Amino acid sequence: MSTPYSRRRPHPKQPAVAAFLLLAASCGFAHSQQAPAPSNAPKVDPAEVPTRGQRPPREIKYGDWRKLCFKAGSAKMLCRTTITGTFETGQTAVRIDLIERQDGGARLQLFLPVGLYLQAGVTLSVDQKEPYRFPYTWCLSNACIAAHPADPKLIMEMESGRTLALEVVDSNILSVTTSIPLERFGSVRHDAPAQTFDQPIDE
Repeated sequence: MSTPYSRRRPHPKQPAVAAFLLLAASCGFAHSQQAPAPSNAPKVDPAEVPTRGQRPPREIKYGDWRKLCFKAGSAKMLCRTTITGTFETGQTAVRIDLIERQDGGARLQLFLPVGLYLQAGVTLSVDQKEPYRFPYTWCLSNACIAAHPADPKLIMEMESGRTLALEVVDSNILSVTTSIPLERFGSVRHDAPAQTFDQPIDE
């Protein structure tokens, strides 16, 4: 069975996909598929979703961490510290956003391909430390999104860590893990934004 992390022929990307990946909102999408209801606790019980084994992911190339901010008029500024990984075809494989508002509060939002086992959620861990589970919140035709308020401890681990492991479960109930570099996460998060957009945006 083909999954988002198995090889497939490349296909042309559509402009709408790129726009969605830059400015995805958290609600109001037509044709969206509701994912399982999120749990109140992001920390994972390793025995919660038994898998049939593991398999390596397709090769994913990660770009640099970037900070993008959005502000419209007198509204509070919202900033995203973000990184994107792509397959060799150019298709987006994973995107991670740390979303922070000027008045406080932070949220981690993860964009992943469709075709994964939604009930398992997404598991994050820094340098093999304590794992955190992020439930899927909704899916579109080209991506599924997992999101949860960011644990301050996890953010601190990301700032001081070297690698963020992201684990998903595919439709064959096999776990797939990719490693995201963290070397510049902390400095980019605290630096001035690479771009500031004078427009409102939903989380």
